[in-house]
Amino acid sequence: MELSCEQAPAQILKQDFDGVICFGGVDWWYHNRGHYDLQMMREFSRSHPVLYINSIGMRAPKMSEGSMFLTRVWRKLKSIGNGLVTIRPGFTVFSPLTLPGGGKSGLGRWLARTALRLQVKYAARRCGIHSPLVWVACPPAASIAPSLRPVFQVYQRTDRFENYAGVDPERIRGFDHQLKDRSDLVLFCARELFEAEKKDCHKAGFVDHGVDFDLFQAAGQASTPTRPDPADLASISHPRVGFIGGIDAHTFDPTLFTEVAKFLPDIQFVMVGACSLPDGWCPLPNVHFLGQRPYDQVARYMAACDVLIMPWNTSEWIRACNPVKMKEYLAVGRPVVSTWFPEVDHFRDHIAIARTAPDFANAIRLALDHPGEAAARRDRVRDHSWSSKAAQVARLIRETVDNRPANGPESEA
Repeated sequence: MELSCEQAPAQILKQDFDGVICFGGVDWWYHNRGHYDLQMMREFSRSHPVLYINSIGMRAPKMSEGSMFLTRVWRKLKSIGNGLVTIRPGFTVFSPLTLPGGGKSGLGRWLARTALRLQVKYAARRCGIHSPLVWVACPPAASIAPSLRPVFQVYQRTDRFENYAGVDPERIRGFDHQLKDRSDLVLFCARELFEAEKKDCHKAGFVDHGVDFDLFQAAGQASTPTRPDPADLASISHPRVGFIGGIDAHTFDPTLFTEVAKFLPDIQFVMVGACSLPDGWCPLPNVHFLGQRPYDQVARYMAACDVLIMPWNTSEWIRACNPVKMKEYLAVGRPVVSTWFPEVDHFRDHIAIARTAPDFANAIRLALDHPGEAAARRDRVRDHSWSSKAAQVARLIRETVDNRPANGPESEA
């Protein structure tokens, strides 16, 4: 029987689980809320209490990062200061106090695990969660997840976490192995990663990113007279090429982007998102950095651009990724130009792919001259709502529960 998106979590959890504890890969208070774990928890919270644990971190910030070090420390302190907050009925966010990097010595790691476990258990009790489904999107949570005695455990393997900039790859790889061994279900959202690692899991499932289709479609269809562009775009002329998202070294290719912007001096590039690259990395007059914007506003910025871009680098991280913005761009309906990565192949009917800066610049020119049909791009992702993705996950959990062998992965005290 097909499970509807709202009913799916309820039908699965009603007998086995009384709530979900999610160790998130991002922080509710300062990251884009379109991320996989946040969106899935939004859907699951429709029927059962969800405790979302803001990212406990995979690496400690370093003073060598300069101003970004202070930014990371300050925003983490602010997040911890928020404590336990009910965002809406059924969805609570918690920022525990943790040791950066999990502690260096054996005693330090034990103290860090104990402190984190006690904080999470206290928060879970406050939410009425006693027999949880534990969802892990941040690998270091592997060290305490068993102590929560999960009735069911999901590991969200959405990226090659060991390739993230600045982490101890062996430490993260060790957590990854633990999670694959102990989790009832490992979720992948990129086919490349799923095919490479599914054999390492007790049960693996592929469920790719969804999209808030109605939000992004509405922004793309809104007419300028009735819904003007964001005020900070008023002085930036058309044609506009937009990048909306984190501008980070492990994903973004600054050299390629700068070359493209130099090739197109008559085109304005709008950059919306937090940037962790060194100050002054791109001083070109046709590149405009607007900073980070709330999730509910990003669709308007996408819609205010004539072409949207994904200038990714060629790292192992990118090879295994499936960026959320790809479907958001398509739902808005604007032409899209991207560098190549495996997942984009499945959307190449609506995304122009370029491997060099000259080709990328030429693809932007072509998209401006011949933008194609916005309706066709939207139709390509119309059935990829987050609700439909949650329903797919729900079916996988139900199937796993119903067929779980007696000697399957067990929780440890």
